Amino acid sequence: MWLRSYRMAFSCLTRVKIYRSPWKRSYSTSQTTIDTKEVKNFLALAHKWWDEYGKFAALHSMNDLRVPFIRDNLLKTSANHYPGKPLSGMKILDVGCGGGLLTEPLGRLGASVVGIDPVAENIKIAQHHKSFDPVLDKRIQYKVCSLEEIVDESAELFDAVVASEVVEHVINLETFIQCCYQVLKPGGSLFITTINKTQLSYALGIVFSEQIAGIVPKGTHTWEKFVSPEKLESILEPNGLSVETVAGMIYNPFSGYWHWSENTSLNYAAHAVRSRTPEHPESVESALKRKTEPLHASASGSPSVREEQKN
Repeated sequence: MWLRSYRMAFSCLTRVKIYRSPWKRSYSTSQTTIDTKEVKNFLALAHKWWDEYGKFAALHSMNDLRVPFIRDNLLKTSANHYPGKPLSGMKILDVGCGGGLLTEPLGRLGASVVGIDPVAENIKIAQHHKSFDPVLDKRIQYKVCSLEEIVDESAELFDAVVASEVVEHVINLETFIQCCYQVLKPGGSLFITTINKTQLSYALGIVFSEQIAGIVPKGTHTWEKFVSPEKLESILEPNGLSVETVAGMIYNPFSGYWHWSENTSLNYAAHAVRSRTPEHPESVESALKRKTEPLHASASGSPSVREEQKN
């Protein structure tokens, strides 16, 4: 009977979920998420960011989906709406901003936006482009850096972090997500758009888009870095970010437009929210004790065990 109870106790232990506390972690710039090969690829394309019909045409078109996706989900968390500037008063971090294709529309919606990118030439292009609009020049700030380099100075600073078409280019996804958590305010939103890791995404996202149709430059993507919604959620949830929405996106290369879809086998967008207060999950020891106490009680209550205890 005792052997059986301890077997059940061990079974309970293996099922106890160990929750890691991301708010207690610190990061150093040695924990880089930057892939130097990816940096070289984008450096070669920096001068083409604002060509709406060039290599980044699909990203220009994606704004039709991702800008309303970000705006509408942020408005759900805001009590005050300003006509014409719905994101006024909000601070947004655009990670991997490139030439500012998404940064500028968010700034036009009234948000104060910080765009960061490790490619200095990208930031140079973004700075130059925003200078033509005095309003954006005040609302947008650009920095040449990686996310992990600003974690300490930006702890709990932003209402939202945007990583659009970025996570498939980093070399340490979990560290990247942990840094996103750190710079978000409690209750803040993380927005990600990326590519699912499926056979279809390899066929269409790499073979067709890069090698045949030339929709994106060759070498832009590495299939092994693609991440499924399930895998992404399995990283987000233990690191204090609750997934609220996942939606599929489909690109039509003939029309040049994106549309929403229930199918997430290619591109998808995800919205996750940082917990407002640190949770205090049950420790392994207390969980084990709670789960095994009834077993010990039932074992002690058996006739054979009571007789043994008397002796």
